[in-house]
Amino acid sequence: MEKQAKIYIAGHRGMVGSALVRKLQQQGFTNIVYRTSSELDLTNQQAVKDFFAIEKPEYVILAAAKVGGIVANNTYRAEFIYDNLMMEANVIHHSYLNGVKKLLFLGSSCIYPKMAPQPLKEEYLLSGYLENTNQPYAIAKIAGIELCDSYRSQYGCNFISAMPTNLYGPNDNYDLEKSHVLPAMLRKFITAKRNNDPTVTIWGSGTPKREFLHVDDLADACCYLLENYNEKGLVNIGTGTDVSILELAHLIKLITQYTGEIVLDTSKPDGTPRKLMDVSKLAEAGWSAKISLQTGIEMVYESIKDHHWNQ
Repeated sequence: MEKQAKIYIAGHRGMVGSALVRKLQQQGFTNIVYRTSSELDLTNQQAVKDFFAIEKPEYVILAAAKVGGIVANNTYRAEFIYDNLMMEANVIHHSYLNGVKKLLFLGSSCIYPKMAPQPLKEEYLLSGYLENTNQPYAIAKIAGIELCDSYRSQYGCNFISAMPTNLYGPNDNYDLEKSHVLPAMLRKFITAKRNNDPTVTIWGSGTPKREFLHVDDLADACCYLLENYNEKGLVNIGTGTDVSILELAHLIKLITQYTGEIVLDTSKPDGTPRKLMDVSKLAEAGWSAKISLQTGIEMVYESIKDHHWNQ
């Protein structure tokens, strides 16, 4: 991509979108276009049509989505499928109509069947039933992959899809009700250290394993794919390694220098035993993650260690 190329990032204020803005600016791209959700409602077809007609972006990164944890996904099922379907359909269709050179659609590892073998290979898509709690969101994301492939097949559009693993980093969500496991755990340990609490309680048995990718690594991978990858289908983005929840807790305890004890609340659910991405396709394409889990968490800890949460 030329440094003056016009790039539209949908969802630029989220954790992923803001990391993409930082990465592109670091690389010298100066013509980045974005709109807040109040300025441009991506579920509104006419609004998206007008935006593309006026701005005419050459490249599009579709990082906008309605997202949430298990409770939100399960409670607002209609909103999660409707909003995500409308956003991606409008952006992808008008990218085609306005001659966008390349589009990158970002999904999620939840697209894979609940009982898919580990690690998760790209070809496992649609090979079994989805996790029921986030099925509406997952189906919307699967539809986005199919939109990219169908527009490629029928119209020759260079639209690609990438599925990141669990992400963490700047602009993460630390709400204990809505956040993911890593930021929630960081907040718990920081607060416990500050209050001199004797214990920190972790949900479940501590045995489930999870993979974590720093969002700056994801942004780097996205830029690499935009420059070098032009295939149909999807590509996984992850580290290819995972840790148990208890190992994560001990690592965060070490980084935060918390001196109390870790307590497991085995009355709480564990969730899926394992969710590891097979990242060999991306490695063969020439990219691999660079930020280790310890380094990444240390970076995040330095930026939030003095933050005080209200409740």
